[in-house]
Amino acid sequence: MISLRTYVLIDALQPQLASYMATVSQGFLPKPGDSCLWLEVEPGMAIHRLTDIALKAAPVHLGSQVVERSFGSMNIHHRDQASVQEASDVVLHWMGADVSSRKNCRVAWHEIIRGINADHAVLINRQNRKGSMVLAGESIFILETEPAGYITYAANEAEKASNITLCEAHAVGAFGRLTLAGREGDIDAAARAAMDAVERLNRDNG
Repeated sequence: MISLRTYVLIDALQPQLASYMATVSQGFLPKPGDSCLWLEVEPGMAIHRLTDIALKAAPVHLGSQVVERSFGSMNIHHRDQASVQEASDVVLHWMGADVSSRKNCRVAWHEIIRGINADHAVLINRQNRKGSMVLAGESIFILETEPAGYITYAANEAEKASNITLCEAHAVGAFGRLTLAGREGDIDAAARAAMDAVERLNRDNG
């Protein structure tokens, strides 16, 4: 029995998120504008079978595959959105699942911190070397979700909505974590977009 934890289709990866994903990619590097599927299942080793099915179903690229103690995740991407959709549909059919089978997204924490202190900014930058840097005096938005993979969708929608800097979009493990930085008004808009994205995912589950 395979449990579907995260299933997220992204129509077009935004430039910062695509670049961030490329810094941690073990496979073919995503490019801005690519369509993308992020899939997470339990148990973890089952992701190998689902990856095989997806890659044989359509001409998509494997961006990453992570097998953890409990969960397994992958992302596939391609410039042609129809190819990603086809691979996604075949995987769900094989599982006997649909979009509503995925887990709801639980927000474990979200917060805006305004006018961040220089010491705090330096520490965040040392911890998150795969993204861009937070500058002292900027505001930051932080979000933690369960399952982890939903962070990708929240990050993409936030970047669409506002002129922000993507510092972290960690989408594997027990929890996903997002850190955005920017001017106060831009962060407010990005936070609204990210939270709206999470609520939209849960509404789509029925």
